[in-house]
Amino acid sequence: MEHEPLLMIPGPVPIPQRVRAAMTRQAINHRGPEFGAAYADTVRTLKTLFGTENELYIISGSGSAGMEAGVANFARDKRIVSLVNGKFGDRFAKIGARYGTVTALESGWGTPLDLAALERELEAGAEVVTMVHNETSAGIRNPAPEVGKLARKHDALFIMDGVTSIGGDDVRMDEWGVDVAVVGSQKCLAAPAGLAAIAVGERAWDRISEKRPFYLDLAAYRKSGTKAPMETPYTPAVPLFLALCEACKIIEEEGVDARVARHRRMTEAVRAAAKAGVSNSSRPSTNTTPTRTP
Repeated sequence: MEHEPLLMIPGPVPIPQRVRAAMTRQAINHRGPEFGAAYADTVRTLKTLFGTENELYIISGSGSAGMEAGVANFARDKRIVSLVNGKFGDRFAKIGARYGTVTALESGWGTPLDLAALERELEAGAEVVTMVHNETSAGIRNPAPEVGKLARKHDALFIMDGVTSIGGDDVRMDEWGVDVAVVGSQKCLAAPAGLAAIAVGERAWDRISEKRPFYLDLAAYRKSGTKAPMETPYTPAVPLFLALCEACKIIEEEGVDARVARHRRMTEAVRAAAKAGVSNSSRPSTNTTPTRTP
């Protein structure tokens, strides 16, 4: 472990040994009760992290697959407002443009979203809003509760990328009025990359598109995921599912509130260190020793 790389990026993050070990076991039947129990147990924990009682399913694909699933199933041929103040908000807009008509409300990277402009678009008939909750490319957390309130006021669906917030920050999907939310496995969940979990509320199910993708058809996931044992409609990445299940056990052992508090403490520590470094670098040097170049 001491010679392994230290990843200091939003994700992937270093994976606990227990989670790594879960991927090394012999293959199991992905249509059998053992896989079904692991899948159901993982979903139970993830619902707590999402802050939801809605249905939740896991896709063998990255967070971007989850983003596309949300748009492809619920925003096809609709007017979409994409809130953009970073790279991943821009990605949401590009995904939306493949399926519907997109208006991108762009703010400078890392600057607050223009909620007044959003309301104008909603008043003009926009049917779907997409937003990245935690925009890692620019270091800003966007106001999900306020966006959700506006979407509900105008009867629009709210699709939220929670890829780098769910599992590390306080997320309350149901309370905030989020209709579809997505997380990736390799960020705050501390599992390997390659899975996306997507939670879907009843308002979204009521408006699901008749023309849906094949692999990312959430109606197919719903059909397979509501029977016992719980299944995916297509062959899942079983080792990744087992790793995510183990990661969720670690989360439950720590406790969600304690986990969020730990992330916040570490956030403040990093910010304080960065500010101190900037402050020190701006002071005149007191070193009178000549600098020697190699």
